Amino acid sequence: MKLVFSIDALDAAGSHAWRLQSDRQQWRACTYAEVLQGSDAQLSTPEAEKLAGHRMQPDKDCGLIMRGKPGMFDFLMRGIYSHAVLHRLSSPSLPSLDNMLAVIAELKPGTPWLLYLDAAGHFRALDTNNERIIGNLDIAVRGEIASSAAYIGPEAKHNETLMDRTWRQFLGGWLEHLQSKSMAVFVPDVEKLKAEADYLALIHQQHAE
Repeated sequence: MKLVFSIDALDAAGSHAWRLQSDRQQWRACTYAEVLQGSDAQLSTPEAEKLAGHRMQPDKDCGLIMRGKPGMFDFLMRGIYSHAVLHRLSSPSLPSLDNMLAVIAELKPGTPWLLYLDAAGHFRALDTNNERIIGNLDIAVRGEIASSAAYIGPEAKHNETLMDRTWRQFLGGWLEHLQSKSMAVFVPDVEKLKAEADYLALIHQQHAE
Protein backbone atom coordinates (compact mmCIF):
# COMPACT_ATOMS: atom_id res chain seq x y z
CA MET A 1 0.00 0.00 0.00
CA LYS A 2 1.47 3.32 -1.10
CA LEU A 3 0.66 6.24 1.19
CA VAL A 4 2.18 9.72 1.22
CA PHE A 5 1.31 13.02 2.86
CA SER A 6 1.11 16.50 1.44
CA ILE A 7 1.17 19.59 3.63
CA ASP A 8 -1.77 21.85 2.84
CA ALA A 9 -2.30 25.23 4.52
CA LEU A 10 -5.82 26.53 5.02
CA ASP A 11 -7.11 29.91 6.15
CA ALA A 12 -9.63 30.27 8.97
CA ALA A 13 -12.57 30.68 6.59
CA GLY A 14 -11.60 27.61 4.58
CA SER A 15 -11.72 29.67 1.40
CA HIS A 16 -8.02 29.74 0.50
CA ALA A 17 -5.51 26.89 0.52
CA TRP A 18 -1.87 26.36 -0.41
CA ARG A 19 0.36 23.29 -0.80
CA LEU A 20 4.02 22.85 0.06
CA GLN A 21 6.22 22.15 -2.98
CA SER A 22 9.00 19.59 -3.42
CA ASP A 23 11.73 22.15 -2.64
CA ARG A 24 10.21 22.44 0.88
CA GLN A 25 10.11 26.25 0.55
CA GLN A 26 7.62 27.29 -2.10
CA TRP A 27 3.85 27.05 -1.69
CA ARG A 28 1.34 27.02 -4.53
CA ALA A 29 -2.33 27.98 -4.36
CA CYS A 30 -4.54 24.88 -4.46
CA THR A 31 -7.88 23.41 -3.54
CA TYR A 32 -7.52 21.85 -0.09
CA ALA A 33 -6.84 18.08 -0.26
CA GLU A 34 -6.81 18.03 -4.06
CA VAL A 35 -5.04 15.30 -6.05
CA LEU A 36 -1.23 15.44 -5.95
CA GLN A 37 0.59 17.34 -8.68
CA GLY A 38 4.12 16.57 -9.84
CA SER A 39 5.62 19.59 -8.08
CA ASP A 40 4.06 18.84 -4.69
CA ALA A 41 6.12 17.62 -1.75
CA GLN A 42 5.37 13.97 -0.95
CA LEU A 43 6.20 13.29 2.68
CA SER A 44 6.56 10.33 5.02
CA THR A 45 4.71 10.24 8.34
CA PRO A 46 7.65 11.58 10.43
CA GLU A 47 8.24 14.41 7.95
CA ALA A 48 4.56 15.35 7.88
CA GLU A 49 4.28 15.33 11.68
CA LYS A 50 7.06 17.93 11.87
CA LEU A 51 5.42 20.24 9.34
CA ALA A 52 1.74 19.98 10.31
CA GLY A 53 0.13 22.29 12.84
CA HIS A 54 2.25 25.38 12.14
CA ARG A 55 0.95 28.92 11.99
CA MET A 56 1.62 30.32 8.52
CA GLN A 57 2.23 33.83 7.23
CA PRO A 58 1.85 35.10 3.65
CA ASP A 59 5.18 35.78 1.92
CA LYS A 60 5.75 37.50 -1.43
CA ASP A 61 8.65 35.23 -2.40
CA CYS A 62 7.53 31.78 -1.25
CA GLY A 63 3.78 32.20 -0.99
CA LEU A 64 3.82 31.27 2.70
CA ILE A 65 6.37 30.88 5.48
CA MET A 66 6.09 28.96 8.75
CA ARG A 67 5.95 30.89 12.01
CA GLY A 68 6.13 27.94 14.36
CA LYS A 69 3.55 25.86 16.17
CA PRO A 70 0.96 27.68 18.31
CA GLY A 71 1.46 27.81 22.05
CA MET A 72 -0.85 26.48 24.72
CA PHE A 73 -3.05 29.58 24.73
CA ASP A 74 -3.01 30.26 20.99
CA PHE A 75 -5.63 27.71 20.00
CA LEU A 76 -8.36 30.35 19.66
CA MET A 77 -6.32 32.54 17.32
CA ARG A 78 -7.57 32.65 13.77
CA GLY A 79 -5.20 32.51 10.85
CA ILE A 80 -3.55 30.18 8.35
CA TYR A 81 -2.38 26.78 9.63
CA SER A 82 -0.66 23.81 8.01
CA HIS A 83 -2.34 20.40 7.88
CA ALA A 84 -1.22 16.90 6.87
CA VAL A 85 -3.32 15.45 4.03
CA LEU A 86 -3.07 11.72 3.24
CA HIS A 87 -2.88 10.59 -0.40
CA ARG A 88 -3.47 6.95 -1.33
CA LEU A 89 -1.57 5.89 -4.42
CA SER A 90 -2.99 2.37 -4.22
CA SER A 91 -6.49 1.11 -3.44
CA PRO A 92 -7.59 1.47 0.19
CA SER A 93 -8.03 -1.62 2.33
CA LEU A 94 -11.17 -2.63 4.20
CA PRO A 95 -10.99 -2.84 8.00
CA SER A 96 -11.66 -6.24 9.57
CA LEU A 97 -14.30 -6.95 12.20
CA ASP A 98 -12.25 -9.88 13.52
CA ASN A 99 -9.27 -7.55 13.92
CA MET A 100 -11.40 -5.07 15.90
CA LEU A 101 -12.75 -7.78 18.20
CA ALA A 102 -9.28 -9.20 18.83
CA VAL A 103 -7.83 -5.80 19.73
CA ILE A 104 -10.71 -4.95 22.08
CA ALA A 105 -10.50 -8.34 23.81
CA GLU A 106 -6.80 -7.84 24.59
CA LEU A 107 -7.21 -4.44 26.28
CA LYS A 108 -6.90 -4.33 30.05
CA PRO A 109 -9.69 -2.43 31.83
CA GLY A 110 -8.53 0.35 34.13
CA THR A 111 -6.24 1.91 31.54
CA PRO A 112 -7.58 4.78 29.39
CA TRP A 113 -7.31 3.25 25.93
CA LEU A 114 -7.98 4.91 22.59
CA LEU A 115 -9.17 2.44 19.96
CA TYR A 116 -8.30 3.65 16.47
CA LEU A 117 -7.72 2.69 12.84
CA ASP A 118 -4.33 3.41 11.35
CA ALA A 119 -3.86 4.59 7.76
CA ALA A 120 -3.56 0.98 6.56
CA GLY A 121 -6.99 0.14 8.00
CA HIS A 122 -5.71 -1.88 10.97
CA PHE A 123 -7.26 -1.56 14.42
CA ARG A 124 -4.87 -0.49 17.14
CA ALA A 125 -5.07 0.93 20.64
CA LEU A 126 -2.86 3.34 22.53
CA ASP A 127 -2.51 4.02 26.25
CA THR A 128 -3.42 7.69 26.51
CA ASN A 129 -1.47 7.98 29.76
CA ASN A 130 1.77 7.38 27.90
CA GLU A 131 1.20 8.09 24.20
CA ARG A 132 0.12 11.29 22.47
CA ILE A 133 -3.03 11.69 20.41
CA ILE A 134 -2.70 15.24 19.09
CA GLY A 135 -0.47 15.37 16.03
CA ASN A 136 -0.16 11.57 15.87
CA LEU A 137 -0.46 10.78 12.15
CA ASP A 138 -0.76 7.06 12.81
CA ILE A 139 -4.39 7.76 13.79
CA ALA A 140 -6.70 7.79 10.78
CA VAL A 141 -9.98 7.21 12.65
CA ARG A 142 -10.45 7.45 16.39
CA GLY A 143 -13.09 6.38 18.86
CA GLU A 144 -13.70 7.60 22.39
CA ILE A 145 -11.23 6.97 25.19
CA ALA A 146 -12.48 4.11 27.38
CA SER A 147 -11.20 2.31 30.47
CA SER A 148 -14.30 0.46 31.74
CA ALA A 149 -14.74 -3.29 31.35
CA ALA A 150 -18.12 -2.48 29.82
CA TYR A 151 -16.35 -1.06 26.75
CA ILE A 152 -12.96 -2.80 26.52
CA GLY A 153 -11.60 -6.23 27.37
CA PRO A 154 -13.04 -9.76 27.07
CA GLU A 155 -16.40 -8.86 28.64
CA ALA A 156 -17.00 -6.04 26.17
CA LYS A 157 -16.09 -8.24 23.21
CA HIS A 158 -19.09 -10.48 23.94
CA ASN A 159 -21.56 -7.59 24.00
CA GLU A 160 -22.95 -8.06 20.49
CA THR A 161 -24.96 -4.83 20.50
CA LEU A 162 -21.94 -2.76 21.54
CA MET A 163 -19.63 -4.47 19.06
CA ASP A 164 -22.07 -4.00 16.17
CA ARG A 165 -22.39 -0.32 17.02
CA THR A 166 -18.64 0.15 17.42
CA TRP A 167 -17.95 -1.66 14.13
CA ARG A 168 -20.40 0.51 12.20
CA GLN A 169 -19.00 3.63 13.84
CA PHE A 170 -15.52 2.78 12.61
CA LEU A 171 -16.81 1.94 9.14
CA GLY A 172 -18.44 5.37 9.06
CA GLY A 173 -15.25 7.01 10.26
CA TRP A 174 -13.18 5.09 7.70
CA LEU A 175 -15.46 6.25 4.90
CA GLU A 176 -15.12 9.88 6.02
CA HIS A 177 -11.34 9.47 6.26
CA LEU A 178 -11.15 8.10 2.71
CA GLN A 179 -13.35 10.86 1.32
CA SER A 180 -11.77 13.78 3.20
CA LYS A 181 -8.12 12.57 3.35
CA SER A 182 -8.09 13.91 6.92
CA MET A 183 -6.42 12.20 9.86
CA ALA A 184 -7.79 11.63 13.39
CA VAL A 185 -11.38 11.55 12.10
CA PHE A 186 -13.87 10.97 14.93
CA VAL A 187 -16.32 8.10 14.54
CA PRO A 188 -19.90 9.29 13.87
CA ASP A 189 -22.49 9.58 16.62
CA VAL A 190 -24.59 6.48 17.21
CA GLU A 191 -27.74 8.35 16.17
CA LYS A 192 -26.27 8.95 12.70
CA LEU A 193 -25.16 5.39 11.95
CA LYS A 194 -26.04 3.64 8.71
CA ALA A 195 -26.37 -0.08 8.07
CA GLU A 196 -23.15 -2.07 7.66
CA ALA A 197 -24.00 -2.90 4.04
CA ASP A 198 -24.42 0.79 3.20
CA TYR A 199 -20.98 1.65 4.56
CA LEU A 200 -19.33 -1.29 2.82
CA ALA A 201 -20.86 -0.35 -0.53
CA LEU A 202 -19.64 3.25 -0.22
CA ILE A 203 -16.16 2.19 0.93
CA HIS A 204 -15.81 -0.10 -2.09
CA GLN A 205 -16.45 2.92 -4.33
CA GLN A 206 -13.34 4.72 -3.01
CA HIS A 207 -10.25 4.55 -5.22
CA ALA A 208 -6.61 5.53 -5.23
CA GLU A 209 -5.57 8.85 -6.75
